[in-house]
Amino acid sequence: MAFEYLKSLAGGMDKNEILSELMLTYGEDVWNYAFFLTRQPMTADDITQDVFMKVYERLYSFRGEASIKTWLLTITRNTVRDQWRSAWFRRVVPSGVLKRDETVASAESQALSALVEEDVWKLVLELPTKLREVLLLHAHHQLSYVEIAELLGISVGTMKSRLSRARAKISQQLETEGRDTL
Repeated sequence: MAFEYLKSLAGGMDKNEILSELMLTYGEDVWNYAFFLTRQPMTADDITQDVFMKVYERLYSFRGEASIKTWLLTITRNTVRDQWRSAWFRRVVPSGVLKRDETVASAESQALSALVEEDVWKLVLELPTKLREVLLLHAHHQLSYVEIAELLGISVGTMKSRLSRARAKISQQLETEGRDTL
């Protein structure tokens, strides 16, 4: 859905209706991005809620300089950064390794595929934040180089360099483990 009404501020749609459509369309992307930055599902839930509260408050301040998705992911990133800076977060939230509580299907091929995918995502989560973030925005959210650079406030060249280093690290880790590269 093209959210042209946000750019032109055309009347006729209720703020609640617009927010509902944004949440349905981009809610999963916002949550996934928050999760990959924080590595904690409950924190990602809280951040997603905060993001959409901010969007509701500033709904008509969207200037259309970037896509809606880029705007939402920028708000998500800034919300995560604000939380990292808070004294409560530094004192109370433990930093630990994420453990998944998922079961795999009984079919052998599905089980092997799930194990490989889980191993790759574990490797991605172990990357430094700068590399992990660029890889996630490019591979999962499919943002363009320019959009990623704008979202992160870096040059396109720096973004390409980080993406290349992230891919190289993942490939190197997979080769070390004896698996095929990406």
